Amino acid sequence: MPELSAQLCLMSKNILLKIQYDGTNYSGWQTQNNAKAIQDTVEAALSVLHKGEKIQLIGCSRTDAGVHALGYCGNFITDLSIPGEKFAFAINPLLPEDIRIVHSEEMPEDFHARYSVKSKTYIYKFYPGTFENPLLRNQAWHIKGSPDLEAMNKAAKEFVGTYDFTAFMATGGYPTTTTRTIFDASVTVDPQGMFTFSVTGDGFLYNMVRIMTGTVYYAGVGKISPESIKDIIASKDRKKAGVTAPAHGLYLFKVNY
Repeated sequence: MPELSAQLCLMSKNILLKIQYDGTNYSGWQTQNNAKAIQDTVEAALSVLHKGEKIQLIGCSRTDAGVHALGYCGNFITDLSIPGEKFAFAINPLLPEDIRIVHSEEMPEDFHARYSVKSKTYIYKFYPGTFENPLLRNQAWHIKGSPDLEAMNKAAKEFVGTYDFTAFMATGGYPTTTTRTIFDASVTVDPQGMFTFSVTGDGFLYNMVRIMTGTVYYAGVGKISPESIKDIIASKDRKKAGVTAPAHGLYLFKVNY
C-alpha cells in the first residue's frame, strides 16, 4: 500500500523540543535500567499525550547523573494535529517541576537532534569561599583558594583548536575518535564571585568538560601553568590534567544547528 504509506508520512510531523532540567534527582539524560532518567520522564509525558502510544525522543547527547541543562534539544515524530509551537504547552503539565519544555517547533523531515548538531556550548559554575553555600550545593562547585581569572583565561584559550583530547577523557568513554574541535573557551566572574567556564565545541568526550574545568581551576590556583595545557594535550595522559570537577556544576547551555 505505497499510497497509504505516503499519506501517513505526510500526516506526521518532526517536532523539536528545547528542554531545561535540574539533573539532581536523575541518572542523566539517557534511559538506563533501574534508574530514573530525563529521557524516560519526558517520553512518559509524550506517551500520555499520545494516549498510551510509546514515543521515542531522540536526544542531542548524553548528560551524566546530576548534570543540568538550560538548552537541551530532542526531537520526536508525531501524527497529532497540535501545532509545533504548542507542544511545549501541552507537555509541561505532564512533567515534574524539575523539567520544563521551554520551546517547541516543527522541523524538516530530515532533522535529527543528534546528527544535525554543528556545535554545543557547555558552562560550568564554581565559586570560592570558606564554607559551602547550602543554596548552591546542587548547582555549583565550591572550590578552595582564590583562583586568578587572568590565568584561567590563558589556560582556557589553550584549548581552542583541533586536537586529540585523550588526556581530557575519563575511563569508560569509548568514542570512535578522540579528536575534537574547540571553537571558544573562556572564564568570567560575576559581582557575587561566581566563576563560569564556558566552552563551545563540535563534540565532547566522556567527562571532558569537567576535566577541562578542573584543569582551568588548577591553572587559576597555580598548580599548573596556563602554558602547559598544550603539553598536557600532546601527552594524551589523563594523569597530567586537572581534577574532574563534580557533575552538579555542569550545564548543557546551548545546541547550535
